Amino acid sequence: MLLLQDVQGNDVSRERNQSSQLKWLGICDVDDLSPNAGICALVADRQVAIFYFPDTGDIYALDNYDPFGHANVIFRGITGDINGQAVVASPLYKQHFILESGQCVEDESVQLTHYPVHIVGDTVEIAVPAHN
Repeated sequence: MLLLQDVQGNDVSRERNQSSQLKWLGICDVDDLSPNAGICALVADRQVAIFYFPDTGDIYALDNYDPFGHANVIFRGITGDINGQAVVASPLYKQHFILESGQCVEDESVQLTHYPVHIVGDTVEIAVPAHN
């Protein structure tokens, strides 16, 4: 069994082994990330917004599509904190999305897809559904 840890030191081996329905893809190097901001990556034909906070080691990946503004712009949003939760505000209509889950703060019926993400060595990896 391959033992992996994310940037917070959490064991992600269980996550990798529990779900054979997920496939981990190397997306970029850590140096390609923008500290305390987002970047966009094309992952398995989907635009994914990746947010990295080097001071805490937190890294998040959400769908880049803004369901309110109908555009791929989430990575351009401003990051912040609401009630102790890291969020990104859409640059279009300013709805906030919790980075850990993708849940919209202002509208509970809306949630962006959240992707498991971690750093292995210098490589950022994102888990996507595996197609058999």
